[in-house]
Amino acid sequence: MAGKRYSRQRELIYQAVLGSKEHPTAEMVYQWLKPVAPNLSLGTVYRNLTLLAEEGVLIRMPFPVERYDADLSAHPHFRCKGCGRVIDLSLPYDEELNAAAGAAAPQLRIEGHTTLFTGLCPDCQKAGEKEAEEYS
Repeated sequence: MAGKRYSRQRELIYQAVLGSKEHPTAEMVYQWLKPVAPNLSLGTVYRNLTLLAEEGVLIRMPFPVERYDADLSAHPHFRCKGCGRVIDLSLPYDEELNAAAGAAAPQLRIEGHTTLFTGLCPDCQKAGEKEAEEYS
């Protein structure tokens, strides 16, 4: 793990995010680590996630509840409007979009972009279909 300061707790927190594809919230990381680190507090998890994001080893994703991603590569995400699940999408990064944004606003220095798709995951689609059937 890159970064200026090392602590066992920070390493545990980083490894929890790194080992997950769920884009966890601080609360999720806390719940995962509590059995192996009983002295860990939720405040410590929040502080360390913030530090890790500031150090550039995690990405802070400011959804209604912040989530974190250890995959630093440029990639789009999907967020389910029903349950809030966040999923990585395997789509190529579009450099041309950066150029188009730069051309549209030449006074800005475009350094990159993030792409977020929204909709319903399969579980929420099924739940919606069941709900529709109940009211039919």
